[in-house]
Amino acid sequence: MGQNEHNTMETATYRIIGTIHSPFTDRDTTPIQSIFSGAEGTVEVFPEYAEGLEGVEGFSHIILLYHFHRVDGFSLRQRPFADGSRERGIFAIRHCNRPNPIGISLVEVLTVEGSTVRVRGIDVLDDTPLLDIKPYVRQFDHRDEVRSGWVDTRHIEEVKVRSFSPKDLREYEGAS
Repeated sequence: MGQNEHNTMETATYRIIGTIHSPFTDRDTTPIQSIFSGAEGTVEVFPEYAEGLEGVEGFSHIILLYHFHRVDGFSLRQRPFADGSRERGIFAIRHCNRPNPIGISLVEVLTVEGSTVRVRGIDVLDDTPLLDIKPYVRQFDHRDEVRSGWVDTRHIEEVKVRSFSPKDLREYEGAS
């Protein structure tokens, strides 16, 4: 691991600890956030990490951290799927074309059986590499009085589309 001019690490290595399985195979029709998905999927943890699932069944939701494995390159400015009207800085949106292609999803835990967690609210492509699982803890993760930048002005809660996929959102923008 080399260091850059700011005396910080330039690279880091992570282990893939499993695979996320979902009904989605096409980026264009995959929901853009788990809150907009009712789809079920499975999180398959590799056997050598299965012991780490102990206690997960006691949580209603977990946070999945994963690698955007079908991304090719990145851009520091991108048009967000939820607002195609203009580009925004990549760190002010959740687009997959990031310097570090890491995604997060908050999903509901349905069951835990062995090294497999069945979940609802999946919003990733099938066979997505899993980097980590963290429990969602209301007492730690919930915040009141939150500002959501440009998303607040878009009134996302008023947008009526089928699946909140990139395709559906483009069609909505075109019809507006």
